[in-house]
Amino acid sequence: MAKTAPTRTTPHAGDDNAPDDDVVSLLTRQHGDIRNLFDEVESASGDERRDAFHRLVRLLAVHETAEEEVVHPFARRELPGGDGVVEERLAEEREAKELLAALEDMDPDSQDFAARLRELRVAVQEHARAEERYEFAHIRRCGDPGRLAAMARGVKAAEAMAPTRPHPGVESGAANALLGPVAALMDRTRDAIRSAMNG
Repeated sequence: MAKTAPTRTTPHAGDDNAPDDDVVSLLTRQHGDIRNLFDEVESASGDERRDAFHRLVRLLAVHETAEEEVVHPFARRELPGGDGVVEERLAEEREAKELLAALEDMDPDSQDFAARLRELRVAVQEHARAEERYEFAHIRRCGDPGRLAAMARGVKAAEAMAPTRPHPGVESGAANALLGPVAALMDRTRDAIRSAMNG
């Protein structure tokens, strides 16, 4: 009987066992977590919807900060036409941030909120697909193991700033939102990423 080569399974969305040194798996899992949080926001109402939306905002802020610090610099240096690829991703991120800012001032139970949330979801999902196609695939193919491991450490440090599920001792996701405004969170995330990657 012929032996078949073992296949490496790719961690799926929400898989907390993604290899610590696989930066692409970590980032792809975060894309899955973001999709799941969109589902939560859309299916909830009242305080539960508000709580899920706060968690979504935090994860989006931390995820984009991680990509700005970890993915985009690599893409600019290593990818053919990297500057153009990154500028396109940054334009997509700006569009998503504008939609997000509009949502923050709305009543989560209003019809306007639901319509804008759908717009945001489409923009975020298109952005994620573009990243996976134009950046992540190249990172996995051409990154050396040491650099990929450092990038993974940066993403893990960012992820710790915005857990998608409450950690022990944190009774609700709303408590996480009290840690500070999004801009301050992004600054702390940036510092944590740089420290982790240079450690």
